[in-house]
Parts: sequence; C-alpha cells; structure tokens
Amino acid sequence: MILNWEEVTSMPAINLRPTKGGRNMIQVSKKEQIKAMRRLLGYVLRYYPWQFALVLFCIVIASGVGVVGSFFIGTIVIDEFVAPALAGTTSFDQIGFALALTIMAAIYLIGIMATYAYSILMAIIGQGVQKIIRDQLFNHMQDLPISYFDGRSRGDIMSFYTNDIDALREMLSRALPMMMSSLMTMIACFVMMLYTDFMLSAVVVCFAILIFFIIKYYAKMSAKYFIAQQIELGKTDGYIEEMTSGQKVVKVFNYEDRNIKGFKKHNEAFYEYSVKANRFANVLMPTVGQLGNLQYVIIALIGGLAIVNGIYGFSLRGVNQLEVGIIVSFLLYSKAFIQPIGQVSQQLNVVGLALAGATRIFEVTDVPAETDGGYVELCYAEPDKDGNPVEVSDRTGRWAWKHLHKDGTPTTYVWLRGEIKFNDVDFAYVPGKTILHNITLEAEPGQKIAFVGPTGAGKTTITNLINRFYDIEDGKIRYDGININKIRKADLRRSLGMVLQDTNLFTGTVRENIRFGKLDATDEEVMAAAKKANADSFIGNLAQGYDTVLDNAGASLSQGQRQLLAIARAAVADPPVMILDEATSSIDSRTEKLVQEGMDAIMKGRTVFVIAHRLSTVKNADVIMVIDAGRIIESGSHDELMAKKGKYYQLYTGNAIEES
Repeated sequence: MILNWEEVTSMPAINLRPTKGGRNMIQVSKKEQIKAMRRLLGYVLRYYPWQFALVLFCIVIASGVGVVGSFFIGTIVIDEFVAPALAGTTSFDQIGFALALTIMAAIYLIGIMATYAYSILMAIIGQGVQKIIRDQLFNHMQDLPISYFDGRSRGDIMSFYTNDIDALREMLSRALPMMMSSLMTMIACFVMMLYTDFMLSAVVVCFAILIFFIIKYYAKMSAKYFIAQQIELGKTDGYIEEMTSGQKVVKVFNYEDRNIKGFKKHNEAFYEYSVKANRFANVLMPTVGQLGNLQYVIIALIGGLAIVNGIYGFSLRGVNQLEVGIIVSFLLYSKAFIQPIGQVSQQLNVVGLALAGATRIFEVTDVPAETDGGYVELCYAEPDKDGNPVEVSDRTGRWAWKHLHKDGTPTTYVWLRGEIKFNDVDFAYVPGKTILHNITLEAEPGQKIAFVGPTGAGKTTITNLINRFYDIEDGKIRYDGININKIRKADLRRSLGMVLQDTNLFTGTVRENIRFGKLDATDEEVMAAAKKANADSFIGNLAQGYDTVLDNAGASLSQGQRQLLAIARAAVADPPVMILDEATSSIDSRTEKLVQEGMDAIMKGRTVFVIAHRLSTVKNADVIMVIDAGRIIESGSHDELMAKKGKYYQLYTGNAIEES
C-alpha cells in the first residue's frame, strides 16, 4: 500500500518494512515483531545454546559487579575506613584500606572480563546466526518457483541479503546484549536501592517515570519524521538506481540538467525530514542526562539533610541510620539505574528495524518451495538385442526415461526421442484469468516448430509450460508419451536446452560460461560447441581467448557475442529438445547469418521450438503456429500459410511482427 501523510503521522517509528520493490514502507505489526523475535531466539538457542547461556551468565556478572562496586565504595571503603578516620574515632588502617581497594579492583576486573567475554560471544552468535539465515535464505531461493522472481525486482531481493540481514547483525551483536545488560543493571540497582532506603528509592522511581514519559513524547514526535525520512530515502535510492542504469538514455536526450534537479528535489526532502527526525532524537539523551543530574542533586540534598538531622531510614533491612557511605552508594545506584533507560530507548529503533528485516526474510523463507511430484527419471541407456533401452552408468550419448511404477509393477524404460504433444491445454497465471485456451499441438522428434504472433499472445508462455516453470490449469502435455507432471523437474529440464532473448552470463571465464550447460564437459566439447554456434572466431580474438574473464554479466561483449555464447552453452548440453526464445532478436544481420548457420547445425536431429522475432528466420520451420490472444489461430508450413493469406500472410508481407 502507498502511505499518505495521515498514515505516516500515525505509525510508530520502529514498525517499518519496505514493500515490494523497496520504494515504500508498510507497517509491521506487533504480532509480527514478536513472532520474528521468537524465531530469531530459536536460531540462537538451537545453534548456540551454551554460548548464549554463557552470555547471560556474563551479563549477570558484569551487571552485578557494578552494583557490588557501588556498595563496596560506600559501605566498606567510606563507612569502615574513611569516615571513622575523619571523625577521629579510629586511626586510619592503611593496610586494610589497601586490601579493600585491591578487592574492589579485582571485582571491577572481573566485570571487565565478563563484559569482554559476552561481547565476543555475542559477536560470534550474531555473525553465526546471520550466516545461517543467509545460507538458508539462498538455499530456499533456489527452490522457489519462477513465478516468485517474476514478481520482484532484483534490488528488492538483494536487500534481503544486505540491509535486512545486516540489521539482524546490528541487533544481535550490539543492541540485544546492550539492552539485556541495561535491564539486568536496572533490576540489580533497584533491588539494592530498596535494600538501602525506601524514601530515596521513591525519588528515583518518580524521576524514572518522568523520564519514561519524556522518552515516549520525543519518540512520538520524531516518529512521523523518521517514517517520512525512510520513505524519501527509498524514493531517492530508486531515483539514483534508475538514472544510473539509464545513463545512456540520459545522455542521448540531454537529460542531465533535469536529472540533477530531480535529484536535488529528493535530496532536499530527505535532508529536511532527517533534520526534523534527528532534532528530537538528539535532544533525548541530553534531556535524560540532565534529569539524571537533577535527581543526583536532590538525592544528595535529601541524604545530607537526613544525616545532619540524624533521621533514620526504612529499607528491606528494616530501620537503619543513614550514613555518608550509604548515601554515596545510593547515588551510584541511582545513576546506574537511570542511565540504562536512555540506552535502551536508543536501541529500540535498531531492534525494530531488525525485526522488520527479519519479518521480510521469514516471509521469503515461508514461501512454499516449488513442488515436484514427478517420479520418472532420466538415465543413460544403450539398446539391447531388440533395440530396447537398458540403463547403464556410463555416458553413452543416449538417454531413456526410467518409469518407476507406483503400483509395484516392474520399472519400464522409454527412449528419449523428443516427442512433445499438447492436448487442449489451458493456462492462467492468476486463477480465473485464463490466457492460453485449448492449445493443441504435436511436435514429432526432429521437427522444428515456430511460434509467431503479437506481443502478449502467449508464445513464451507455451514454452514455459514445456519445462514446467508453470503448471497447466487444464489439459495434458506429454513428453514421449509420458505426462510431464510425472517427470521429475530436474530430469525434465535436463533434457531441454534453452536460449533466451535476455542473455545471462556469469562472472568467470568464457570457457566456464559455456560449460555452464554441461558442468563435466571437456575443453574439447566446449570448443566444439563454440564452433557449432560460430562463436569460436570472436572468442579467438579476445585477449585470453577461452580463458578471458567475463564480469558484470559480460558487459565487455556485444549483445550479439553474448547471445552466441548462450547458444554455445545450449549446444554443449546436447539436449534432444531445444527452445529458442527469440535467440537472434538482438543480433545484427551479419551475425544473424552466422548464428543461423550454427543453430541449423545444432537443431539437426532435435525437436526445436522457436519463438520468432524475424519471420525470415522461420521460413524453413516444419510447422509455423500463429498465436493470438492465447489461441492458435493458424498452423502450417510457410508456403501453406502464405497460400491461406491469413494472419501470417499479413505479418509476412507487411514485414512486421511485434516483439514478445
């Protein structure tokens, strides 16, 4: 949803998460935050149980040391050594005083060691949980259906691994231990204050309540500006991303000046919201600090008057006379009690943003993985004396479908031939909105089937159904007579080679990018595939030939060269069925001729589905199917369709076909 200003002013600062695309913010409910915190603690307790237990122990020790140190200074050092010596009632015990200071130093040293230990352990826990979640997130993403990625931008997906997980690290490594330490310190100090004097404790509690309401007020005032700042940050980042990726267009149309003005507008708005948000946030801690100082003075005044007038105090110990050491200890307790309130308030935004990020991450990990009920497998085979397939372990160059029957009958084998049939297939991306209607076609082994038609007609969708990127709504698709729903998706896709319009190359050498189609391909097979695709000549002209390292998706290569590598990658896989989704749409005429020659060699003896951008490339197809509005309206050879003078004739003679 898009936030309006009324929604902005009513939302708390810590309840934020980006929407799809990362441009806007939506509310994360308290229930979602609690659920996310439970799941995070579940990771901690599952993978780092004894480390976390040791952290809690060290926090208790570190917090207790501060309280014990305050008690030691007031009760032992002042009341037993300093005050009697000053009053002249006893002589100053130098040895005892030195021993007391040594004990106090040892106590503080233990506190330092405990603090160091839990800080190191929480860093290990934070980084460890971060690594585990990142691993699980990435592994789960490999199992998500294509439909998930079709509906999200790359930037939004990347934000899971960067912003959201880093927010978790910040919370687990720093904010959470600080909050636990602060809360433990407050509890210990409050107990000691009650143990010391009820009246002085009441003064501290009154100031704590006052500070709580001040924090609540400042948080409320800064919340609306903080949210507006986050929204404007998303807009600014989006503007920068768009203008950076579109620099060629910016320069071609002289958009620089307007581009700068647009950025200044976003940047100015972000600046104004940030100033207003931080104005309230920055005033908070000094205000809490000054109230703490005022409380310090009031307690010292009350305590001093009580001592001078010989007033007795009431505490958990009963009735006791207030002394200088007791007041000094209480002053230290009160300061240690108030200070963590500000520290906790500072960490709430960190925790809130981390829980919002965790909510987004868990939303991804909770997305159901791609289901696969297939049980027919692909295996290497060789013919027996009757020509029937027999499974073998060695690569033979021939494949067969291994049909494991659920009824217990013996396993049967069927040669992989590349016969694909659609029978009255309907499909809808969104239930109830069918976009493919009664698709019926038959591709015999070795046939070349071409799909032509306008944008959005459903050409690419048909090929996506063959490899089960999506499952059909109605009808049947059979592969060598086997319902494709019975074939394991991994084996199904292993038998299909694809060359897409949008070429994806990966960081690595040219050789590694070609070998992506067949990970165990030899260097000879890689070079043979490149020669088939007519890519060998340009590869030879690269600085290191096949060992030239490509990065940034092969940006140093032309679009045509990238497409040639994609075709070589499909060729090295040597699949029986090939799907070419406008594979030559981004290639110039000269390169297209080279690619076409290579593709003709690759397509020999295979079943091929071609989505055509240029009609001239499919004239030699065995069957051309004209798709319009999700229906096959014409089919036949080039000559047959030209003779009909229908839709294909109009497209061909008008030399126009829209790009899908």
